[in-house]
Amino acid sequence: MDRRHFLEHTGAAALAVTLPVLATAQASATAYPGPVKVVLPLQAASASDVAVRLMTERLAPRLGTTLLVENVAAAAGLVGLEQLSRARPDGRTVAALNNSIVTILPHLQPAKIKGEPRRDYLPVAGIANIPTFFAVPASSPVKTVQDLIKLAKAQPEKLTYSSGGVGSPQHLATEMFKSFSGTSLLHVPYRGASQAALAVASGEVQLMSMALSLAQPFLADNRVRLIGYCGTERHAQFRDLPTLREQGVKGYDYSSWVALFLARETPADLVTLLRREAQAVAEERDFHVQLIRSGLEPWARTPEQLIRVIDEDFDRWRKVIQDAKIQAS
Repeated sequence: MDRRHFLEHTGAAALAVTLPVLATAQASATAYPGPVKVVLPLQAASASDVAVRLMTERLAPRLGTTLLVENVAAAAGLVGLEQLSRARPDGRTVAALNNSIVTILPHLQPAKIKGEPRRDYLPVAGIANIPTFFAVPASSPVKTVQDLIKLAKAQPEKLTYSSGGVGSPQHLATEMFKSFSGTSLLHVPYRGASQAALAVASGEVQLMSMALSLAQPFLADNRVRLIGYCGTERHAQFRDLPTLREQGVKGYDYSSWVALFLARETPADLVTLLRREAQAVAEERDFHVQLIRSGLEPWARTPEQLIRVIDEDFDRWRKVIQDAKIQAS
């Protein structure tokens, strides 16, 4: 069932979220050594953070232990990766990584990145896809992406856009837009995506590639306006809003995902256990409802599927970064 039909069938109904009784019984028989630290190299309250916390809340009772999410938001994930590289591969440190960290940073900052995420970490399970939109302050005269392009070309390096830092998803999504549209915008990096979104809502900057989960409160009080969807097809909840492609940015396609990983040297029995239980959570219907309510999309992916996605994204972003001549600073 695709996202549109899922939304129609649920009707955004207020389904009670209950932890399966079976999970507790399973946990007593297959307790995971804990407590477990889940290192997320991104800011608290970011879209990835919301998704990871929803996952860990449901995963903990299935494993019979505590999962503590630790946000290490600095240098677009580089600091978090360094911390992960020092952790013992005993299964008690889990990595929650997005596609930017796994498939973009190795191309963008190869000299600074610690290790090679594709080589150093084993995929566990996909959690969520993060719908991303171009957003402007509600007071902005910009109503469409074409308005943005015309204004940016008339005032090169005058229009500002915010991001969660150099190499962040927001940075890369907008740099790709600049390259594909032939425009010139001024980058204003913040310490995280939440501050970057607030900067748009307050009118400090004029544009952001913003996750729906971050945009929702500002849409509710009419502080931001969405002008285009970054995916290849219109979003199910905003069918009247054209994609960037439809608005003339030929070939544009940006999407972001987040998944769980383990150090490659983790004991095989722990890898198998975590994969099984995380996959079970990722496929739960009530978990899907929680994600959708939070502005996220369910993205259950097996380790094998994740490997394929990572390899495809890795090659695609290498070409995008090279062709667009995207710089880290």
